[in-house]
Amino acid sequence: MRRIGMNMHVINGLNDNALLREMAALGFTATFMKTLPLKEQEAAAALCAKHGILCETLHAPFSHINDIWFPGEGGDAMLEELKECVDRCPIVGADIAVVHLSSGVDAPPVTDAGRLRFARLVEYAAKKGVRIAFENQRKLANLAWAMETFDAAAAGFCWDCGHEQSLAGGMRYMPLFGKRILTTHIHDNHGITGEDEHLIPFDGTLDYNYVAKMLREVHYQGTLMLELYHRDRYSGISPEAYLARAAAAAKRLRAMVDGEE
Repeated sequence: MRRIGMNMHVINGLNDNALLREMAALGFTATFMKTLPLKEQEAAAALCAKHGILCETLHAPFSHINDIWFPGEGGDAMLEELKECVDRCPIVGADIAVVHLSSGVDAPPVTDAGRLRFARLVEYAAKKGVRIAFENQRKLANLAWAMETFDAAAAGFCWDCGHEQSLAGGMRYMPLFGKRILTTHIHDNHGITGEDEHLIPFDGTLDYNYVAKMLREVHYQGTLMLELYHRDRYSGISPEAYLARAAAAAKRLRAMVDGEE
């Protein structure tokens, strides 16, 4: 059966062991995590193994990702942070690093400096057996550049359907890049530009019939990976109830994608 997964560190105050234990009990068999200090990364990886949950991807840092497009020390430092994420992938057992290409409404255009740095990143990752999954944000041009530039064996596409609805101004990414999909980030929102709410699927206005249709059309067989945050509208819901709600939504979407609903 197709895996369902959810990001770690989804609930503030719930430690990794308790979260993974509850996830496993609810039928989640995969997760992803951000890049952490080395000892924390190793401990989190050990807990995933303990609970039988596969850490499929590692999310690269992106706090100053726009620097990568400009000459200078900031861009060089960002590249080193991305390379460190690649180095951590074997620690957690992941062979995919999810990478943002830019951030914000004023994200820079594609530049020669950025092209060179991302080429170095993809080459570095390939030598370590790690593929780069470039995630859609607001800008189409840099994602199109990456998909045109890098071979499918080394790099592909992370479809974030929530970003598509709330950040992309009506652009649809799957018809363009769906055949390069490596992984998913699935969450909901109300389609208000700039409000990236990361709601549980079916709690917002995203059309999950469309999501299921797109995944079926490209014959995606991978994990349906939720990217959620227990905050705002869920503040009055217990962690256990929240996780149960997330699992039910993931299973409902799985049935839709697999033609069982």
